[in-house]
Amino acid sequence: MKFKLRSKFKPAGQQPQAIQAILQNLSCGVNNQTLLGVTGSGKTFTMACVIEKWQRPVLVASHNKVLAAQLYAEFKSFFPNNAVEYFISYYDYYQPEAYIPQSDTYIEKDAAINEHIERLRLKATTSLLTRKDVIVVASVSCIYNIGDPTDFAHMCVEVKPGHGQGRDHLMGQLVAMQYERNDLELAPGRYRARGGRIDIFPPYLEHPLRVSFDGDIVESVETIHKVTAAALSRHKVVHLYPARHFVTPKERIDSALIDIEKEMNERAAALKAQDRLLEAQRIVTRTRYDMAMMRTLGFCNGIENYSRYLAGRGAGERPYCLMDYFPKDFLFIVDESHVTLPQFGGMYEGDRSRKGVLVEHGFRLPSALDNRPLKFKEVESVVGQSIYVSATPGPYELSHSADKVIELVVRPTGLVDPPVEVHPIKGQIEDLMHRVKACADKKQRALVNTLTKRTAEDLADFLTRKGLAVRYLHSDIDSLQRIKILKELRQGQFDALIGVNLLREGLDIPEVTLVAVLDADKEGFLRSETSIIQLCGRAARNLDGQVVLYADNMTGSMQRALGEMQRRRELQVAYNKEHKITPRTIIKEIAELSEFEKMARRKGLSLTSESLLAAKDKKSLPLLVKELESEMKEAAERLDFELAAILRDQISEIKSALRVRV
Repeated sequence: MKFKLRSKFKPAGQQPQAIQAILQNLSCGVNNQTLLGVTGSGKTFTMACVIEKWQRPVLVASHNKVLAAQLYAEFKSFFPNNAVEYFISYYDYYQPEAYIPQSDTYIEKDAAINEHIERLRLKATTSLLTRKDVIVVASVSCIYNIGDPTDFAHMCVEVKPGHGQGRDHLMGQLVAMQYERNDLELAPGRYRARGGRIDIFPPYLEHPLRVSFDGDIVESVETIHKVTAAALSRHKVVHLYPARHFVTPKERIDSALIDIEKEMNERAAALKAQDRLLEAQRIVTRTRYDMAMMRTLGFCNGIENYSRYLAGRGAGERPYCLMDYFPKDFLFIVDESHVTLPQFGGMYEGDRSRKGVLVEHGFRLPSALDNRPLKFKEVESVVGQSIYVSATPGPYELSHSADKVIELVVRPTGLVDPPVEVHPIKGQIEDLMHRVKACADKKQRALVNTLTKRTAEDLADFLTRKGLAVRYLHSDIDSLQRIKILKELRQGQFDALIGVNLLREGLDIPEVTLVAVLDADKEGFLRSETSIIQLCGRAARNLDGQVVLYADNMTGSMQRALGEMQRRRELQVAYNKEHKITPRTIIKEIAELSEFEKMARRKGLSLTSESLLAAKDKKSLPLLVKELESEMKEAAERLDFELAAILRDQISEIKSALRVRV
């Protein structure tokens, strides 16, 4: 299937020229180009138009999960009939394995995996292996080791009606692909066998599959509803992919175990030669345990630390990552590149420092150092044609794009960069309260940027006690909650959002008319020229947009930022005058992402039963109740009684409403 863009908009302003220039560069084989697009200029729509014309698989990289979710929503709306996927870290909580020599403290790896995000990750890789019309929106997680794509593809099992498969043989293949048997409860990544049929729930699908046998012959393959088990559709053929990214054929494991044991013995001997007997005993004990688990189950906790041998790589070779699942001609789009590229560059050193200590003290073999994120040079070598997208491109993009920098300064809506007022720090909170209240009276929204998380929390608490409807947002709040907070801001459930650097790049909230920056004259990363331009851009999607910088001094960063915004404003005003354009506020629907709503419900952040009732017709409500009951039971089995109680109350309210409506 080809990419087909669905939008009520047509390219306008400078967008047609930008699209044509980008496509021309791609056709000429240009590997690096930059789209310098101001906030609100329609960079995402411009890239969507390029994707439709270029017809190649696309990886869109973003520097944080909130912006990745926003891009995911936008691209799904632009390409509803194509495979738009989401690939971020699947950890709700992650404490990496570490050792602190000073206090002789070993910290075991501890993580809480979000099963739904893991399903989306698997869906992304299976889509890449089965179709060409794929857009994957990813965070920095895309440069981390996820296992060999060749092994992942080769472990695929084809199931076809009329072919001899054998019930027991298929179950053996499922075990090899890391599916777990559970005849009582069918959940993602599990299968159950009853008589002449096997129900399989691939974690990348919404509903399970049912394979029915007549002897050793596959009689039928159906998709069944995950709650009612009713048949939804029949298939002529299905391809089952592994339940995890780290899967290895048994013969490869047997071969790897020989190499692992050899390295273990060499490492233990080296430690003993240094009279480090404790470390030598430690590495032997830990490694032998992992080997026994792999030999018996084909898997062990921390199996990724042996990925060099399992993947057949040499010492120092880069690990496989998401990019290896793409064909070689994929298009790499880096959103907010001035932040995303440096983030890519910083991952390797931090990871190596931590693992080096573990290796030194006998907790891991030296080969564990090869389980790592890619180095920046390796990222450059594995990507093909790249487009860097930013309102404030960094030195890397500008130097590598040479003369291939395409400006998108004019907004299709005619909006110009917002006016900026510099206000003294004295009395800034009183002035801020007055401005936020004025926005609230007009049913508009405000963003307030602080320097620290603590300041954001304290200011939110203070303004709340003063009667203002405000919330705070920073990196300690998990990704699902962040998405919910931003959606509620757009819906008008509160008037002002206070945060740190999460309120800069890429946030697309047309309802915001005020951006207030506290301590704007504190020169540094959070008050650099780039940061100030990005912050001011959050007010550039509304005709009433305005910015106030609270400062007592005019720093160099402030001067350069204000100068650049003035340059852009003059170009925008001149363009509007020449083309007789009347500026207008951007109108944008609030994207609905059902998968995120479901994840939020599982974490106790669910929609109210009233909104659920409003979204469902009367006939579908009983099925909704069954789905909620299934989730409630899952929560109770995980001992998550708080969530189970929330779901129980929702079920009770919906049932009560049903009785009223009968």
